[in-house]
Amino acid sequence: MPTIYVATSKANQDWASDVGLGKNVYKVGIVEDGTPEDVLEGFAGQGDWKVLATEPTDLAEDDALARLARKEKAVDPTYYPKLRGATGLFKVNLTVVENSLLVALALEGRDPPKNFKLKPKDVAAYLINNAVK
Repeated sequence: MPTIYVATSKANQDWASDVGLGKNVYKVGIVEDGTPEDVLEGFAGQGDWKVLATEPTDLAEDDALARLARKEKAVDPTYYPKLRGATGLFKVNLTVVENSLLVALALEGRDPPKNFKLKPKDVAAYLINNAVK
């Protein structure tokens, strides 16, 4: 069964920050067979990819990326030669993710914790949620 995954790379985030994209760049993709780690080996010229979250899905990768592109800004691989044609990279606005989590907590009738802080796993869950629905 296909699996959707979200991954991050410290080296890729440093590069994205240097070229003006900001450090919140995540890779979203779907792997048919094998593991996400196999697909990510050497992706976009980086070797330090870390998978944050995975979830089984029935979607094709193009459909999931198109759905996510409606909410978040996809990084154009033709504009940045270092990416070497890599697709599935998204620049994430953390304010939007935080607002989404706060609204979800409010709809559940729970109060947000006093020291509410986003974690990479929260961003991964947000990206998977928006790519799947």
